[in-house]
Amino acid sequence: MNFLSLFVAIPVLMMLVLLVSRSLNGIRAVMVTGATLLLGLAVMLVYMYIGERGAGNTAEMLFCADRLWFEPLNIHYAVGVDGISVVMLLLSAVIVFTGVFASWRLAVQQKEYFMWFCLLATGVFGFFISIDLFTMFLFYEVALIPMYLLIGVWGSGRKEYAAMKLTLMLMGGSAFLLVGILGIYFHSAPEGGSYTMNLLEIARVHIPMSAQRLFFPLTFLGFGVLGALFPFHTWSPDGHASAPTAVSMLHAGVLMKLGGYGCFRVAIYLMPEAAKELSWIFIVLTGISVVYGAYSAIVQKDLKYINAYSSVSHCGLVLFAILMLNRTAMTGAVLQMLSHGLMTALFFALIGMIYSRTHTRSIEEMGGLMKVMPFLSVCYVIAGLASLGLPGLSGFVAEMTVFVGAFEHADTFYRVMTVVAATSIVITAVYILRVVGRLLYGNVLNPAHLSLKDATWDERFAVVCLIIAVAGIGLAPGWIADLISGSVLPVVGHLG
Repeated sequence: MNFLSLFVAIPVLMMLVLLVSRSLNGIRAVMVTGATLLLGLAVMLVYMYIGERGAGNTAEMLFCADRLWFEPLNIHYAVGVDGISVVMLLLSAVIVFTGVFASWRLAVQQKEYFMWFCLLATGVFGFFISIDLFTMFLFYEVALIPMYLLIGVWGSGRKEYAAMKLTLMLMGGSAFLLVGILGIYFHSAPEGGSYTMNLLEIARVHIPMSAQRLFFPLTFLGFGVLGALFPFHTWSPDGHASAPTAVSMLHAGVLMKLGGYGCFRVAIYLMPEAAKELSWIFIVLTGISVVYGAYSAIVQKDLKYINAYSSVSHCGLVLFAILMLNRTAMTGAVLQMLSHGLMTALFFALIGMIYSRTHTRSIEEMGGLMKVMPFLSVCYVIAGLASLGLPGLSGFVAEMTVFVGAFEHADTFYRVMTVVAATSIVITAVYILRVVGRLLYGNVLNPAHLSLKDATWDERFAVVCLIIAVAGIGLAPGWIADLISGSVLPVVGHLG
């Protein structure tokens, strides 16, 4: 048993134990124990990885394991991590841990809900540790499939429509992705020999440029659909708005990061010449995502839709930075994935807690909540300040690194697009401050809200954990940036 495989084994074991659990307390105990183990493993992995690097181990991937899975196609169960994978595993573990407490008082079909939740976590963790394209694609699909039931059964509003729309659009992206992966596979041995799915082995060969031109757009588009790439982003707001609280946290906080991670790890890394030649096309699309998402958030009245369109903008910024193809911008992209994952999970947790009390998400029906729910209100202000990029919180570090790196690009077109994308900072400040003012301050518009209760212990615990993480990155980003920056170098080297 490889150490990394425990990230997949633990959620699977949790599902098996949940099958025989009878009581609500037993279900909760299984989830808390499993989520705590995953978080502890992630922290231990960070410590071990930093130790290996400090000891002079310069291997591209550490803690690798490789076992032949399907010999006719040379498919392996191959796992390994670099600094970027380690950071993504830590993010996933934090959000799974806090998501358990955000779902603490779920009243309907708790066992089934948590089993699908664990399957989603299995796919996410497996994706981030995989260095075999087939294994990576397998876990990618495992992460997507539970979303249909988690939204369609436990969601709210137009949940069946949102679940079906999300599933169809993401499966459409998977079809593009599968064609791209097969194209890479059948060009992985241009000079003869066995075809391979191993990322590190493919990176050592040169895929013909004619093949790169064909399969780079398909691969980037396939992953980009999950990263809310314009115009394939429309599943995201509906999916976020209808999902239950913890699913929204995991969906926006982690699942959408599979798109950016895949674009970086597969499309850019394995097809660098096509990336340099065709990146301008996707720069335009991601630039639209950044600005369009921010403008769309301004006109929304529903709290979840505001945060959903904000996620389109922030995830667009991840892809935008990756396409700048330099070390600083790519480091900023991973920092943005980490920062957005934490702060959007915090947002969706708070929105779910507010909705469970007020039974509305319309900002026009709420006001003065600071007077009746001071803890949740202060936490919402902190989440808003992180989203608009207040120095000292994670959003500032990530966005500054992205825009500094993007402006390093010598091409005038790329610099103009950077200026356009940077306007989203101002737009974000407008809708965040507008929502905070309407939602939390002034008079209490609905007399029934005067009797609302503030956060319970489980809600406070989940929210405080996320706030500590957001503030920790903002105040001490250096070690994370170093972890990421060193792992960006192999990709930058391929780009020349």
